[in-house]
Amino acid sequence: MTDDDVTTGDAVGQGDPQLDGEPQLDDTVQAERITAFWDAARPKAGRTSHGGAVGERSENVVPPPAWAFGDNPELADELLALVLSGTKTATASLVVEYAEADEPQPRKGDLSILLDGAGEPRALIRTTQVDVVPFSDVTEEFAYLEGENDRTLASWREGHERYWRRTLAGTEHEFDPSLEVLCERFKVLYSE
Repeated sequence: MTDDDVTTGDAVGQGDPQLDGEPQLDDTVQAERITAFWDAARPKAGRTSHGGAVGERSENVVPPPAWAFGDNPELADELLALVLSGTKTATASLVVEYAEADEPQPRKGDLSILLDGAGEPRALIRTTQVDVVPFSDVTEEFAYLEGENDRTLASWREGHERYWRRTLAGTEHEFDPSLEVLCERFKVLYSE
């Protein structure tokens, strides 16, 4: 990749698993694939199902949110590969992005299905820790856990600032080092 390429960036958009520029799966087909993935992954999350028995808890049957990293298929695949290799165990989003998208912020214990750049379900993760800090207070440890670039805080800051300046363009927000960053740590429970 060149310096002009976006080499980092974890986006919100958890409610919209489709990425621009990639042929998209039919919604029904994608829902079926996510449900099939959830059926295979559910036992790893300690969720069992009895075939939709009366009184069964919906969290055992309904798949958790499915989303992809970044804002383009190449970045989604790049960051997913880091997750699948065990290098990436954390992700960052701006708090304002959740408000803009009218989506709830992740919480400890939440489950998510990670999609690849083509929208295929590839991994089930559980959020293990969530901290909200100003961009300027993100730690070296967190940057290392994100697993991107050379894993230093300097490269984390440079890459994420560049990404958020680009993705905030055209919104009412501008990048500022005081913006709150949601620092999420996670564990892979199941992958294909």
